[in-house]
Amino acid sequence: MMQLPKDPVMLLSAVNMKLRDQYKTLDALCEDMQADRESIVNILKGIDYEYDGSIRQFVCSGSTH
Repeated sequence: MMQLPKDPVMLLSAVNMKLRDQYKTLDALCEDMQADRESIVNILKGIDYEYDGSIRQFVCSGSTH
């Protein structure tokens, strides 16, 4: 089982790719990969990204990106 990256930017890339290519929801990704949803959300919030369930991607929530 692949482990998710610890670096926030690499995590963003990996999670968005998996959501695009493999999983219908963030919850499904977390369940399958045995990852903590809250941890992923908090790490990505730290770089101004939020999960948008309508498009199944983390998107920039700030004005700096």
